[in-house]
Amino acid sequence: MKTSTLLIRTPEGIVFSQSLAGPVTRFLAWGIDFLCIAVLLLTLAKLLAVLQVISANMAGALSALGYFAISIGYGIACEWGWRGQTVGKKLFRLRVMDAEGFRLQFHQVVTRNLLRFVDSLPPFYFVGGLACWLSPKCQRLGDVAANTVVIRSPRATEPDLDQLLAGKYNSLRQYPHLVARLRQRVSPAEASVALQALLRRDEFDPQARIELFAMLAGHFREKVEFPPEALDGIADEQYLRNVVDVVYRTRTEERKVKAAA
Repeated sequence: MKTSTLLIRTPEGIVFSQSLAGPVTRFLAWGIDFLCIAVLLLTLAKLLAVLQVISANMAGALSALGYFAISIGYGIACEWGWRGQTVGKKLFRLRVMDAEGFRLQFHQVVTRNLLRFVDSLPPFYFVGGLACWLSPKCQRLGDVAANTVVIRSPRATEPDLDQLLAGKYNSLRQYPHLVARLRQRVSPAEASVALQALLRRDEFDPQARIELFAMLAGHFREKVEFPPEALDGIADEQYLRNVVDVVYRTRTEERKVKAAA
């Protein structure tokens, strides 16, 4: 049965949902990416025009290699460097992610882009579009092979941090260089999961809540290692609150908080 929502269940029994992108939106995003690739190929052709005067055979060989490198490398470079997004996906707020909710791996990005030639057959992504319509998770063949899905990534509204974190001292703020590194390494999807866990904490059974916050805190501790004195006496839930605070709160808001203090 086809669904527009991907449900991800954690080992603690907590369910998070992600909205799946449909084939029409994905095709429009691919259209933008196709134009980007066309511009890169046109630029390459102009550069090789000079070489063609010297050696037509060498220019032809480099043109074939360049076409393959740009056609495949564009998607790989963008999706790996931009955490599952290309120019087209950014414009339409789409993102590639692991189908089980795990961190997207490089081999998954490579696999789904290598199979893009098959999905694009015969023309205009007929095979990939048909696979999306028939797939329960709206996956093209490259997604099935790589175990990935494409989700909608709507603009996140700013959470009311003053209400969520009222009266809580954040020891992480004493290390701005580590905070900046944490912001850089935490993806929007990871930040959203942490925020939703805090907002829904009262919905969880006590034991499940303890296990969930322990798992999430352990995940974010691996991102950046803070000094022991910044973490002494901090429970997993409080550590997660500190992470959400520094990830979501802008520098302007931080200055306001310090001024108010």
